Amino acid sequence: MTRIPKPRLRQLRIVSIAAAGLLTASLLVAPPSSAQVVPAAQAAPAAATNTIPGVDEIVSSPNLRLLTNLPKVAPLDGTNSDLAFQGKYAFAGNYNGFVTYDISRPSSPRVVSRVLCPGSQNDISVYGDLLFLSTDSSRSDDSCNSAAQGADVKSSWEGIKIFDIKNKANPRYIKSVETACGSHTHTLVPGKDKKSVYLYVSSYSPRATFPDCQPPHDSISIIKVPVKKPTQAAVVATPNLFPDGGFEGSETGSATTGCHDITAYPSRDLAAGACMGDGILMDIRDREAPRVINRVRDTTNFAFWHSATFNNSGTKVVFTDELGGGGAATCNEEVGPNRGADAIFDITGRGDHRKMNFRSYFKIPRVNADTENCVAHNGSLIPVPGKDIMVQAWYQGGISVWDFTNSAQPKEIAFWERGPISNEEMIGGGSWSAYYYNGHIYSNDLFKGFDVLKLSDWRTWPAELVRYKELNVQSQPSYLGGW
Repeated sequence: MTRIPKPRLRQLRIVSIAAAGLLTASLLVAPPSSAQVVPAAQAAPAAATNTIPGVDEIVSSPNLRLLTNLPKVAPLDGTNSDLAFQGKYAFAGNYNGFVTYDISRPSSPRVVSRVLCPGSQNDISVYGDLLFLSTDSSRSDDSCNSAAQGADVKSSWEGIKIFDIKNKANPRYIKSVETACGSHTHTLVPGKDKKSVYLYVSSYSPRATFPDCQPPHDSISIIKVPVKKPTQAAVVATPNLFPDGGFEGSETGSATTGCHDITAYPSRDLAAGACMGDGILMDIRDREAPRVINRVRDTTNFAFWHSATFNNSGTKVVFTDELGGGGAATCNEEVGPNRGADAIFDITGRGDHRKMNFRSYFKIPRVNADTENCVAHNGSLIPVPGKDIMVQAWYQGGISVWDFTNSAQPKEIAFWERGPISNEEMIGGGSWSAYYYNGHIYSNDLFKGFDVLKLSDWRTWPAELVRYKELNVQSQPSYLGGW
């Protein structure tokens, strides 16, 4: 789903919640009293069906259930977006800012602070005491009090905002960095010296009338952030990833005019870019000079290369196709199983000779209503050693847990979804991001708010032993890093 010189940073508005008692009953849905462990014989999802649940009706396989939901609250009542995690905290992006949750008790999450700072999408990541937000909507300036302003105005601003989150109840806005064409998403890549962290900024759709977003735009922006001196953050490189201009586009597929999202696997010096009309594999040993070593296209079924996920061994990559831009009904019989889906690629070869080889598609097997936006979206691996299992958001298609250990025959093993928001008209909603973190699945629903779910399945029990100190899903960790 998707523009500003830099005046002084203005005061941002923060609403801090000091205690759980300030959460009223209207904000918290009580969870069931205890988790249910489902034996293997019962842990199968429903088969493909044409039965569509009623408005707001919840349906699921027996091994995945909702523990609690926290609805959106003004002023953070815009569209919810991505999630990041650190210790006992979850950080949830929203087009109007971000929310910090204390998830030390996952069944009873508590709001610690709400930061009002409009600027879609507010894609989010965290690193130590720093939090980063992407702004990909043209603003009058770089403050948290800015107004929408056309990208055709030279003074308009878009880019990255940096916050100090040492005090989780009182985040401080400390720095902004403007980037060409804004920042639709960004990917955090730790520097090898641990003294700096890099942000790979993805943006796209240049126009001749946009002074700060001129075509061609075949590059990403790389921001270097000195960890101890974050106010010195600056763009240090703008590598051209598509010297030939990338995919020229077709009736069904987007032309490449930048990247939508990049997933890095820092411990393996790899990154995968989902770049509108192209999927790319990159060597990132030199953090400031990533190199494209392989590129793939799908001119038959893919409309918009949206995001990527590696398996733990770095021998596979899953790309998602955001057919319809996240606002269309594509989980139906008319669209079929191969469009608006995931595409699984095996990575073969070594070094610069590595190649991505297509193996299969995966799409949820349930039919959705024509009033439900549904398409493949953000997900993460569930850390089961020796297996390739991930949880994934499908907007109003809900949340799916699926196994791609056999990359030619992926299969769903759990699902959870709400029925349509409306039977009469298309109202955008559903899970934007669904991620597994330290024993639970957390989902940021565009419309309904913050959901916490519990997966109880023998096939994923080993994941319960994995604990991460920090998780930015697009900066992919190894399972071994979490033991």
